[in-house]
Amino acid sequence: MMQNNTPSACESCAHNPNTSLKRLGVEVENTDYVIALAGNPNTGKSTVFNNLTGLKQHTGNWPGKTVGRAEGGFMFNDNSYKIIDLPGTYSLMSTSEDEEIARNFILFGKPDVTIIVVDAGRLERNLNLVLQILEITDKAVLCLNLIDEAKRHDITVDERTLSKDLGIPVVATSAIRNVGIQELLKTVDDVAKGKIKCTPHRIKNVPKEIDKKVSKIQASIESLYPGLPNARWIAFRLLDGDEDIIKAIEEGEFINDK
Repeated sequence: MMQNNTPSACESCAHNPNTSLKRLGVEVENTDYVIALAGNPNTGKSTVFNNLTGLKQHTGNWPGKTVGRAEGGFMFNDNSYKIIDLPGTYSLMSTSEDEEIARNFILFGKPDVTIIVVDAGRLERNLNLVLQILEITDKAVLCLNLIDEAKRHDITVDERTLSKDLGIPVVATSAIRNVGIQELLKTVDDVAKGKIKCTPHRIKNVPKEIDKKVSKIQASIESLYPGLPNARWIAFRLLDGDEDIIKAIEEGEFINDK
């Protein structure tokens, strides 16, 4: 499901010293790529963020919100990255402030890659959010974190099958032990630069009557915003009367300015 003809992370990094991680802390001006960091609470998401940026705490609030906002930067493979640590959520249905912030950033912020952090030992609890995110974006990497804890409880995950089923790269990590971080960085870098093409899992079993309406709305959206990766998901949300999406259409927030 993915086109990946690149060498493995270990092979590439071993021969190129420029692929080493350089943590930039709060230095996030004029970066080459923007990364969204999403996931359920208690998956080690903040540990991944701290590992990549060298930061240990939140740096402010989201505009007009009371929810903490953490952002930082790092250098990898001669490129600079800004990473935004989104609020930990179980869903993107926009029923809470945290969910609204996470969903709107992935949708309107147009990150170059979304890293979805999941707990390898509780994968089934995390997949709801994963599948919702994959309805919105076509550039994502699954960070299968806490892999050491999962192994300690005799839990194993078939990363290759999971990657095939989801249509995105899957990288096993233990962020707190710095395991798999280099491979995660290499994979994110390849997705950002188009070296790895993702084909995310999307909802297919839709009743014919609804599918016909969605397809009609989707065609209209795609004519207004060519190349938009999430036109079908937006069509579903418009049918559901989502006020944020209606407002975004009216104000032209889906214009691709990258």
